[in-house]
Amino acid sequence: MQKTRQRGAGASLDKSAGVQVKICGLARVEEAMACAGAGAAAVGCVFYSGSPRNVNTAIAAEIRRALPPEIACVGVFVDESFKNVMRIVERTGFAAVQLHGGETPEFVERLRGEGLFVIKTLFADRAPGFAEAPRFNASAFLAECGKGPLPGGNARSWEWGRAGPLARHHPLILAGGLTPENAAQAVRAASPDAVDVSSGVEAGPGRKDIRKVEQFIAAVTMAAARRRIFA
Repeated sequence: MQKTRQRGAGASLDKSAGVQVKICGLARVEEAMACAGAGAAAVGCVFYSGSPRNVNTAIAAEIRRALPPEIACVGVFVDESFKNVMRIVERTGFAAVQLHGGETPEFVERLRGEGLFVIKTLFADRAPGFAEAPRFNASAFLAECGKGPLPGGNARSWEWGRAGPLARHHPLILAGGLTPENAAQAVRAASPDAVDVSSGVEAGPGRKDIRKVEQFIAAVTMAAARRRIFA
């Protein structure tokens, strides 16, 4: 299989960059295009059957084809097999993956070896925790609390400042309970390089409210960041 590659092996240092925004849980082409038009640097598609935002590869591939190449398309996986991750990557054309379960450092390394941009999620209140970051050769980390019935943020806000030390040493995406109303507070608390939002900008599961997306992006884009997560 031909390896799929993302520009750059990891996050790039750009002190003039603003905080980037990833809109996750996209399931419709027109909404993905609207999010990109509003200023999102990345969109995410969830490939996890337990999620109400689970999407099939045909729709995800259509989203990738519809977006400009500079918009990162991220496939979100939870304890998926290497074979299935690579099958979905091949079918969709996605060049970035987000691992939201208990994946091992070896699993991350294997995906990096395929030329993928790999985001590993670390949790404040369950394993793998923030202190385990040095074990993973990830392109970037995503930080969230880890509480609730689903692997994702479960629309729960938390003490975002707990991710601050992680952000000082690693490229960091902040997630968990973010909304247009609290995004600026979260950015000030943790100083992340990017933020990730899903339910906080929705009209319903998997249906994005583009006005909320615009309000969310407006709330974070003026904040300073040290690195660009999505090239």
